Amino acid sequence: MSLQSLNPLTGKVTKQFDEFTPEQTAEAVREAAEGYASWKNTDFARRAECLLSLADVLRARAEEYAAIMAEEMGKPVSFGRGEALKCAAVCEFYAKNGEAMLTSEPVSGCGQEAYVDFAPMGTVLAVMPWNFPFWQVLRVAAPTLMAGNTVVLKHASNVPQCALAIESAFRESAFPDNVFRTLLIGARQVESVLDADSVIGVSLTGSEGAGSKVASAAGARLKKCVMELGGSDPFVVLSDADVAKAAKVGAMSRCANAGQTCIAAKRFIVADEVYDEFLAALGREMDALKMGDPMEADTVIGPMSSTGLRADLHSQVERCKAAGGRIVKGGVLPEGEAAFYPPTIIADAPFDAEVCREEFFGPVALVFRAGDEDRAVAMANDTPFGLGGSVWTEDGARGLALARRIEAGEVVVNGQVRSDPLMPFGGIRRSGFGRELSSFGIREFVNIKSVIRD
Repeated sequence: MSLQSLNPLTGKVTKQFDEFTPEQTAEAVREAAEGYASWKNTDFARRAECLLSLADVLRARAEEYAAIMAEEMGKPVSFGRGEALKCAAVCEFYAKNGEAMLTSEPVSGCGQEAYVDFAPMGTVLAVMPWNFPFWQVLRVAAPTLMAGNTVVLKHASNVPQCALAIESAFRESAFPDNVFRTLLIGARQVESVLDADSVIGVSLTGSEGAGSKVASAAGARLKKCVMELGGSDPFVVLSDADVAKAAKVGAMSRCANAGQTCIAAKRFIVADEVYDEFLAALGREMDALKMGDPMEADTVIGPMSSTGLRADLHSQVERCKAAGGRIVKGGVLPEGEAAFYPPTIIADAPFDAEVCREEFFGPVALVFRAGDEDRAVAMANDTPFGLGGSVWTEDGARGLALARRIEAGEVVVNGQVRSDPLMPFGGIRRSGFGRELSSFGIREFVNIKSVIRD
């Protein structure tokens, strides 16, 4: 079996790579285990030095990485450049703060002396998606390596060039060669990696289906896992919101990365008083976003990652229309080999329709009317997901109170849902479990050990 780089702009395969044999995979996992044997004993200063070196490589090669992302999954180069720079920033964050997050904590009242230690445990398997092919990897790898563990990466099969470029960045930096390894494997080899005693857990970002399978496999082997899965984030616009600002941010949130973002605004829940105004403004803001060649500097919306995923999205649009939704803009499947899908708004669909409870992984906004504030909260929470959400109101106290009532891993008042190293990131319900980033993320794959002297 080969792993292919297929350019979603042209529909053509640009490169192919042979999948690792089981023997090659096992050897790479063994190398990471050997790396752990020495890496776990390095001090925090050495680990920080390596992360800062990696940050330098990521910054120096940001343009190169942006071009690879554009070719493999259609991300506009301006956004790809920003992604590479964000990866550098997360390396610097953990280089600066990781030691403090993992310093032993004294506990009083238990024996003569008592401490909680945070010790590394082994190799972590990272199963990562294609939509943010650098960021998703580095936001797992940076804290995991700072904690003294090693990492093996099973990246999405459609971004092998990104996967190899990330490993190359590690090799170019001050890191030892065997603390981070890319495995060019498909999904069928994941369980064999989890079989290795040296692999102590898995962090997965991806679909519900993939998460369910990998979490089941990890659970059967009694191994820790962190799952960051899909979302159907509510975007609640109250009657006192700044409608123009909400529409501008909402359009970008829904359409950036061709809508292929787990924390994109997906369900727009709008107060009756501003519904028509917001609907019109959202359409105007979407029209202002340039869709085109991802290699052009001013492109905001590139092609979707594949025509297959585009076909799945269009099927959802058709089902939503059949259920009673009104196509306000877009919704027409383009011709040609490029995997573009136009920014689309669907209004007035039945809120409880089965299709409206699914995740739309593309530039499609579902806009619903809400009555009072309580109804808006109820609609926001009426979902099988729980990753992110936002609330729009000019009353800051009201916004914060409402944010606390929305059931999700992150809620932002008057802003776009985002991942930031300072804050824990993750979801509830079918959006997954566990946390990435901040001190919570770096402690997911360590031994939280009680040490007591009586």
